[in-house]
This record gives sequence, C-alpha cells and structure tokens, in this order.
Amino acid sequence: MNRSWIYIFIGALFEVVWVIGFKHADNVVTWGATVVALVVSFYLIITASIKLPVGTVYAVFTGLGTAGTVLAEMILFDEPVKPVKLLLIALLLAGVLGLKLYSGSAKTKEAA
Repeated sequence: MNRSWIYIFIGALFEVVWVIGFKHADNVVTWGATVVALVVSFYLIITASIKLPVGTVYAVFTGLGTAGTVLAEMILFDEPVKPVKLLLIALLLAGVLGLKLYSGSAKTKEAA
C-alpha cells in the first residue's frame, strides 16, 4: 500500500468526523473541530488524487466515509442496528475493496 492510499483512509476517517460534526456540533469548539476535520480530509484526498485515478479516490473516499459514518452513528449515537443496514455496508465495503484491488493493477503515476 502506498502513501496515497494511506491518505485516502485517513481522509475518510476525518470525513466521518466532519459529517458527524455537521449534525451534532453545537458550540464554537465543536464547529471548529468540524471545520478542521473538513480541511484535513479534503487536503488528504486532493493530495491522494494527484497520484491515483481521481474516480477511484473519490469512490473509495465516499464509500469508506459513508460506511464509517453509519457505523459511528450506531456505536456513538445509538442509531438502531438493522441487519439490512449492515449487509449494505458490507456490500459497499466489498465494492470499495474491489476498486482498490482493481486500481492496484492499473498503472498509477506513483512509483512503488
């Protein structure tokens, strides 16, 4: 795994933070953390897209962010856990993994 993929995974973690912040931020500190997470997330994704195909970067970023946000809502904010939801997250992550594996065989700009 090269550095650009690590940027995507870390960027997706920050995406979960800013998406949750959009719903739950209620004071200057939490809004500040939300904005910082937003800036860091997009910086990492933009940096990763310089070296990797932008379509793959965006798909993996949004897929991981969506799955992470749904799981965080279930774990941290007592959203109901529904088997269908978990199945759809697993399907989404399988698609993300497939994109990562497929684009790993494609030629990228970054040297190993």
